[in-house]
Amino acid sequence: MTVDQSLAFAVIGLMMAFFIWGRFRYDIIGCCALMLAVAVGIVPYDKAFTGFSDDIVIIVASALIVSAGVARSGLVDAAIERYLPRLGSVRGQLLILVVLVTVLSAFIKNIGALAIMMPVAFQFARRSNIQPSRFLMPMAFGALLGGLMTQIGTSPNIVVSRVRQELTGESFTMFDFTPVGATLALVGTIFLMFAYKLVPERVSQQFSIEEAIEISNYASEAAIPAGSPFVGKSLSAMLKASDGEAIATSVIRKAQHKTPLPDVILEADDIVLLEGSPLALDRVVSQAKLKLSGDRSPSGTKPGVEVEAVEAVIGSDSPLAGMSATRLALFNAHNINLLAVSRQGQRIKERLGSLKLQVGDILVLQGARTELPGFLQEFGCLPLAQREILLGTIRRAYLPLLVLFAAMGSTAVGILPVPIAFFAAALAMVVLRVIPLRDVYRSVDGPILVMLAALIPVSDSLRTTGGTDVIAQWLGGVATQLPPMGALALILLAAMAVTPFLNNAATVLVMAPIAASFATALGYRPEAFLMAVAIGAGCDFLTPIGHQCNTLVMGPGGYRFSDYPRLGLPLSLVIVLVSVPALAYVWPL
Repeated sequence: MTVDQSLAFAVIGLMMAFFIWGRFRYDIIGCCALMLAVAVGIVPYDKAFTGFSDDIVIIVASALIVSAGVARSGLVDAAIERYLPRLGSVRGQLLILVVLVTVLSAFIKNIGALAIMMPVAFQFARRSNIQPSRFLMPMAFGALLGGLMTQIGTSPNIVVSRVRQELTGESFTMFDFTPVGATLALVGTIFLMFAYKLVPERVSQQFSIEEAIEISNYASEAAIPAGSPFVGKSLSAMLKASDGEAIATSVIRKAQHKTPLPDVILEADDIVLLEGSPLALDRVVSQAKLKLSGDRSPSGTKPGVEVEAVEAVIGSDSPLAGMSATRLALFNAHNINLLAVSRQGQRIKERLGSLKLQVGDILVLQGARTELPGFLQEFGCLPLAQREILLGTIRRAYLPLLVLFAAMGSTAVGILPVPIAFFAAALAMVVLRVIPLRDVYRSVDGPILVMLAALIPVSDSLRTTGGTDVIAQWLGGVATQLPPMGALALILLAAMAVTPFLNNAATVLVMAPIAASFATALGYRPEAFLMAVAIGAGCDFLTPIGHQCNTLVMGPGGYRFSDYPRLGLPLSLVIVLVSVPALAYVWPL
């Protein structure tokens, strides 16, 4: 072993130790590892920052933006309310999430399948009052398992098919991977249903001061248009969308207030006075297709000017105190909509237009982003910490899903490579105003991307210094001393161990020729060994850096580096124990 090879192993080993220790944040550790690798000479100066242009960084960043666009569409809430209204068990929710991600990943890019289902996981977590971390890591592992089932499910399957064709003249077909892959997916899913509690319940790394703001008694009013799906249905049916977080304080019909009994049948043009958090109110308004009474498009704004909603407190010297929105002519005179009001310790049962505002009231105001600061200053209102307020925003309905499906379809048929397709999808989310410009960079998890970019050249040093050749020679020597099943297990374990430090396709290119050569030398057929390499390369359950699916959930789940082996190590052992006899049975040695 040369000095450079020893240094590469030492830097990576030291980096892994710091990750497991968890004393410092993962992006800082990644950057320090990069600088150390440059200092000792195993990463050249001109290659130090190549990770920032790597496809994986682009794919993860784009997938986060696309997932945020799908979440904002409101379709996730509507689908859960329609198809899974009573699913309250955490294990039942996890089963739905993992099965859907696993099946989708067999036929579409697994990071795309994960991006589709992540917003559903967030909604389930909110409904069950748990952290999303309970769901996200099992879903990421399910996405990896699903990719094992078909030739197009994951890159290692495609590469190993090419290697087999070069070696034997015959490639693996689309469903040659299915018998073993489906078995592993089934066993892995069952394991995750019982072992998911090994994942610690973490708080998202993206938690900010805005999430500490809890205002659950906003009063708002909305009219029921003729096209609402809840015309002719009961008030309680409409409020189900809020999961008990919003109530009706009155129903106004033909200027007459009606008691908001649960069995009141709603009619077109009824006005419902609602109370709840902004998120709960938004779910009711968007799913019932209601029209907020104050929600009118601000006029006079130039094309491209963003309209947003902010929360603000009426200050002690504010001229708004004692005035009503109607008297102030907020919309006509100031181009501002009053969407909701919260008053400490008091339930508001008046219509917003006639309500006399008081010092200390918290308002949700909507207007052009360029005009709101001037209005708040003029009228003595103090803005709260800015957070996303979806109430009153225009939803693009099916547009985000169409964009995502177009991206995944273009990669499936080979029109576009994955990074280009997902980057184009993320750009489309912005251009089509699915996501406001101000929220784009909030959707991207900066520390995760920095960690990835820093670690790519560090991990690649194992290859450039010849460290992978050392591993290959050792494997070849040890495998010849083992029985067939032992050699098969060794190849599988080696591929699992190497893939975090190479991308999974590179792992196949390094390991497959080794596996095939000693299989031939020992008189075995190469197919089972090639399949073992593909399975090992596609099953990185031990780190967040070996596969983009693991990386994608790290920030939103608030995971630490050391959290992945807690669930991933026993799952890896299960995969090895099931894979070896399954491979030997399906592909006789």
